Amino acid sequence: MPLIPRLLLLEDDPTSAAALRAGLESLPARVDHAASVAEAATLAAGGGHALWLFDLQLPDGRGDALLARLRDQGLDTPALALSADPDVTAGGFLRVLAKPLALADLRTAVAAVLPAEMLPPWDDVAGLAAVAGQAAALQTLRQLFLDELPGQRQRVLAACRAGDETAARAELHRLKAGCGFVGALPLLAAVRSLYAAPDDAGALRRFDDCSARLLEGS
Repeated sequence: MPLIPRLLLLEDDPTSAAALRAGLESLPARVDHAASVAEAATLAAGGGHALWLFDLQLPDGRGDALLARLRDQGLDTPALALSADPDVTAGGFLRVLAKPLALADLRTAVAAVLPAEMLPPWDDVAGLAAVAGQAAALQTLRQLFLDELPGQRQRVLAACRAGDETAARAELHRLKAGCGFVGALPLLAAVRSLYAAPDDAGALRRFDDCSARLLEGS
C-alpha cells in the first residue's frame, strides 16, 4: 500500500473547498483545510505536507505572499496555486490551476507533483470517468494496455539511453493517451516529465519505476 500523502488546501470559499477536498481525498490523500492565510501559515509551519495548494486571493491576504513568507522560513514544500483568474501568474508555484477546476484535472495535476510511491498505480476514479463508468470496459482496456506496456517500456528505455530523443518522444506520445484512458495517473505524470526531458536520468528512472509497478501488479 502506498504511503497516503498529507496535503494542505488553502481555500476560503466553502463550496470550492468541499469539492476540492473531495477530489484530493479520493486520490487517496489526507487533506488539512485552511480558510484563511493565518490558519494556513500555522498549519504549513507545522510541516509534514507533501504538497500545498493555495488559493491566491483570500480575505486576509494573498496565497503567493504566504508562499514567499514560507520560503523565507526555509520551507520548500512543493506548491500549486488556485485562481479564478485564468490569466494570473504567481511566482514560486509549480503551476497555477484555473478555477473552476474539473476534479479529473486536479487529480492529474497533483499526481504529476507527488512522488509516485505516494499514489496507487491505478486511479479508478479517473479510469471510470474516461469510460463513462463502465467497469467492464475499463478492465478490458487495462488488459490491452498492460499487454502493450512491456514493449513500449523497453523501446522508451532503449531510445533514451541511446540519446534518440525523437524516437523516445514518439513512443511516449503514444503512451500518453492510453495512460489517461485507463487511469494510470502516476505513469502519465512520468511520461509527461520524460517527454519534456528525455535526457533526464531522474525522469527516466521514474518512468521505469511506474511501469514496473503496473506490470508487477498485473
